[in-house]
Amino acid sequence: MDAFVYQALSQRVVFGDGTLAGLGAELDRLGVSRALILAGPQLRQAAETLGRDLAAKAAGVFAEAAMHTPVAVTDRALDAARTARADSVVSLGGGSTTGLGKAIALRMGLPQVAVPTSYAGSEATPILGETRDGRKVTQRDPRILPRVVIYDVSLTLSLSPAFSVTSGLNAIAHAVEALYAEHRNPPTSDLARAGIAALSAALPGIVADPGDRAARSDALYGAWTCGTCLGTVGMALHHKACHVLGGSFDLPHAETHSVILPHAVAYNESAAAPALAPVATLLRADSAAHGLWDLARRLGAPTSLRMLGMPEDGLDRAADDIAGTPYWNPRPVDRSAIRRILQDAYEGRPPGGHR
Repeated sequence: MDAFVYQALSQRVVFGDGTLAGLGAELDRLGVSRALILAGPQLRQAAETLGRDLAAKAAGVFAEAAMHTPVAVTDRALDAARTARADSVVSLGGGSTTGLGKAIALRMGLPQVAVPTSYAGSEATPILGETRDGRKVTQRDPRILPRVVIYDVSLTLSLSPAFSVTSGLNAIAHAVEALYAEHRNPPTSDLARAGIAALSAALPGIVADPGDRAARSDALYGAWTCGTCLGTVGMALHHKACHVLGGSFDLPHAETHSVILPHAVAYNESAAAPALAPVATLLRADSAAHGLWDLARRLGAPTSLRMLGMPEDGLDRAADDIAGTPYWNPRPVDRSAIRRILQDAYEGRPPGGHR
């Protein structure tokens, strides 16, 4: 066994079916009594219902969470938290809502409880990505990590199969990059492989039967394991590309991960072959990149940036941004090669055409 460093995250996880009923008790454990409930516009009604259930423990509802955590939205949420005299936040929703809760927690020092309704995995990380003036910037801080996560399988049953797939592929991306990230280590790699296995098996079941609670439970578990990997070892080329494409071109977050992942893996596979070999085995493919590409296609996920609304004349700027300030990566980030794989991703070509 090689020497390694593993930094554990301090977080309480409550996992099950119907666990949202215990939210009030979790707030009591934290010693708080005025929680601002955060949600996106589509979950406003659910957030208001949750507020009524919490009664005096709810300080109000802010239902304006937006994709890529724009700073302008965070500023409005901060005003709402101060006006309501909130002493905590509860984030009910996907990665966008969790991101907003993180942004408030970082700025105000409030404890946060995340209640995920998707497979984003953001709730398991001390990482915040925010968008300002068309650029997405990430930062890591212990205060960003939610103190408690409540995973309730029943909250995911209404997720459409299409969004379940892209959200799940987004989670898989966290685990795949953890296998070759700068601070990779054996415990995290074991967890990453478990997360990939859980999600790659669960997602076809959800597509076949969206009400399959066993598949939903396995997918939610996979989301937690994959998110934990991202939180403990960090990111590389794939996440850098997705942050640029999302922050600068407002592309949908989960769908962008679905498109980019096979291409980023193909770029890195020669430099991280031992780390990625188990992914190919899990997906029963000749390579990790082809396995991820085939999985996305079988599940009906988008496979081209053009489908997501990416302007072709923006590919040069995206390549400049990705290569100009790269994250650590096992293979040096070459601007011309990145431009070629972006073109492949734009056209929806299979990965690996440019080695």
